[in-house]
Amino acid sequence: MTPVLDPSSFSSVSKCATKHLNLIYHVEFDRRVLKGKVALTVEVLEDKLSSLCATKHLNLIYHVDFDRHVLKGKVALTVEVLEDKFSSLVHGQHVIVEIEYETSPSATALQWLTPTQTAGKKHPYLFSQCQATHCRTMIPCQDSPSVKHTYYAQVSVPRELVALMSALHDGQEPDPSDSSRVIYRFRQPVPMPSYLIAIVVGALESREIGPRSRVWSEKEYVDEAAFEFSETESMLKTAESLAGPYVWGQYDVLVLPPSFPYGGMENPCLTFVTPTVLAGDRSLAGVIAHEISHSWTGNLVTNRTWEHFWLNEGHTVYIERMIARCMASEQLRQFKGIGGWKELQESVKQFGANNVLTNLVPNLHEVDTDEAFSSVPYEKGFALLYHLEELLGGPEVFMGFVKSYIQLFAYGTVTTEEWKNYLFTYFKDKMDILNKVDWNAWMHTPGMAPVKPQYDTTMADACTALCQRWVKAKEEDLASFTEADVKKLNSPQLIEFMALLLQEEPLPLSHVKKMQEVYQLNSVKNAEVRFRWLRICVKAHWEEAVPLALKMATEQGRMKFTRPLFKEVYNFSKYSDEAVKTFKENRGALHPVTAMMVVKDLKING
Repeated sequence: MTPVLDPSSFSSVSKCATKHLNLIYHVEFDRRVLKGKVALTVEVLEDKLSSLCATKHLNLIYHVDFDRHVLKGKVALTVEVLEDKFSSLVHGQHVIVEIEYETSPSATALQWLTPTQTAGKKHPYLFSQCQATHCRTMIPCQDSPSVKHTYYAQVSVPRELVALMSALHDGQEPDPSDSSRVIYRFRQPVPMPSYLIAIVVGALESREIGPRSRVWSEKEYVDEAAFEFSETESMLKTAESLAGPYVWGQYDVLVLPPSFPYGGMENPCLTFVTPTVLAGDRSLAGVIAHEISHSWTGNLVTNRTWEHFWLNEGHTVYIERMIARCMASEQLRQFKGIGGWKELQESVKQFGANNVLTNLVPNLHEVDTDEAFSSVPYEKGFALLYHLEELLGGPEVFMGFVKSYIQLFAYGTVTTEEWKNYLFTYFKDKMDILNKVDWNAWMHTPGMAPVKPQYDTTMADACTALCQRWVKAKEEDLASFTEADVKKLNSPQLIEFMALLLQEEPLPLSHVKKMQEVYQLNSVKNAEVRFRWLRICVKAHWEEAVPLALKMATEQGRMKFTRPLFKEVYNFSKYSDEAVKTFKENRGALHPVTAMMVVKDLKING
């Protein structure tokens, strides 16, 4: 079905605002569809309203009940239909629009997994990923971050499965129309944008990990996940001390199957995370601090349009690293900043230093937001906030501004200009300092941030020293390397050591083989280490590493890992065809967004 409105056509001020969604879903695994009914409670913001919602890949809109006036048949929600229906409405009026529909098996918000694609191998699995503009393939809605609403939902699923949503659990009961099914109910009383609506259905178990937190996953992961995320309540309390009260009630964590395309997704009440963070030693649990921080910056205060995505992510990285400062040390915060700067360098290198998508505030007109996704809004945004912190009085002073900004814009949306105006208001006694900041260079100029932060290198120095030893080593020096070199490094430092090596020219093959011999890196469980190590091996043209790299690229589908691993093998010209062949064989197990991006990376036509 043709979209009602082009995804890029949402202005920062809509002509109407959805205030509440009431969802009824019937999950059909055999057909890979959600049969749905949604009632949108809409407030008219402008006389003669003409834009209500966007849809994509939604089939069979059976009828539209417009304030009790049914448009029968398979009615397409065209602008013309809506103009006719809204012609008599006036500013301030509320109407209910009820739409019966079903999703398409190709809906990009939904990934349907067969039993063989799950850990348990017995039951199918469904999960959604709506950010940035995929909710329209799951619900006819105003799929724009500028519109925030509450929602209520009931979901009918096979009784052997469990349904969860980005909302508070509101009970369950046998499905009165089918004894083999159960209805789960959910309510989300805090207004939020459509991209945060999430659903998961699978053979799930949970463990309590805190007074307001449970961890959910298939039973094969659940105890491991409970151990990994046992510090969740401490992180929540630390975040509250920094940013104010947590307003969402419950904070649960769901460990998804390996095909989940991101490290984490900040769905309210139910953070989604990739199983690649299960390192066995809590060393990658920092992703939870990031998603917790989104409870304030992103979920409570939201970028009004995707051009202002850095407001979500830059502030979230800032709070995440403040949590690390409070729970560990300032040195760790500084060390994480160094790693983030390298991630920014890699994104700028990948896009090209003159690519406007490396602007902090890019122009996304006619740009697919998935293709624009990178570490730029995260790390260039953090670099700006850290630079302002240094100029304006240090972490306590600047965190005071961040907390005040959250309080001012809570439950609403914000643009960069509004953020900047409040920054100048809050620090009105330091206008001379703020006026010296090159705002155009930070916001609207491609490439690296105009100011490189001067971080404390205490934790990084050991990584740099070991990296340089390897880079400068001659063949006769290789015997000097021992297992003790890396025993002195903690997990974040080992990751940093690998990241530094990736910024250098490829090591000679003899060096890489020696590194495996003394450090035994092939057996490291930490996915961040393993990912970088395999890239180092492939860059050195170690043929034995190619199947290992392709295995990691396909046994999980996190874009951060899968895309670079495929590209690394593809760039090893002898194995370009093998990379394409392996991708095509495994494409069905990858998330649709991941698959789309790998197709572009590997230059596959058709």
